[in-house]
Amino acid sequence: MSQGIQKKAVVLLSGGLDSATALALANDQGYQCFALSFDYGQRSLTELNAARRVAAQLSVADHRVIRLHLEDFGGSALTDHDIAVPDQLSDDIPVTYVPARNTVFLSLALGWAEVLDADAIYIGVNAVDYSGYPDCRPEYIAAFQTMANLATKRGVEGQVIRIETPLIHMTKHEIIVAGTQLGLNYADTVSCYQADEAGRACGRCDSCRLRAQGFAAAGLSDPTHYA
Repeated sequence: MSQGIQKKAVVLLSGGLDSATALALANDQGYQCFALSFDYGQRSLTELNAARRVAAQLSVADHRVIRLHLEDFGGSALTDHDIAVPDQLSDDIPVTYVPARNTVFLSLALGWAEVLDADAIYIGVNAVDYSGYPDCRPEYIAAFQTMANLATKRGVEGQVIRIETPLIHMTKHEIIVAGTQLGLNYADTVSCYQADEAGRACGRCDSCRLRAQGFAAAGLSDPTHYA
């Protein structure tokens, strides 16, 4: 990288608490950030409005929203309205898991990163306070990194695009504290799996409970707007 040229990162931005924190951390680490969000047929589109608010709050260099049609496959409570969002935690992989979602998202981020000549992709996956999704585990990220090294021009030329997962070993309250210390306004984020059109959270789903517990453990006021 030439002197005076800022390093770049593509940041996957859903509009939720974790991805917003990942973006704030990438900013803090000196990256020029390019946010990438997806309209993938998810139940709650208000999270995309949240992503736009977060992108504006953190002054990203560019924010793209790409339309995918994962609802054509279904198979998840987030993309199939015939499958109810559960109110109880499960020991199994929950029905809110969207098949291959992070693989699709990271692949598209990888393509944009190559075009931008970016050094990193940031994704807010978490393996501590999470819902048991297989594509949030360190083993998965390590495997995708290996694939990215093999599948890209930059990778084979020795200029690896790093998959950065700054939240992966953090608890929810540690994530909230980190973002708060960076001045992130979490009122702009939406975490609920089934938020209404006004962006108000249900307060019952897995994601709502983990978020509320995180703010309580951090000793901070929860700015979430509830229905």
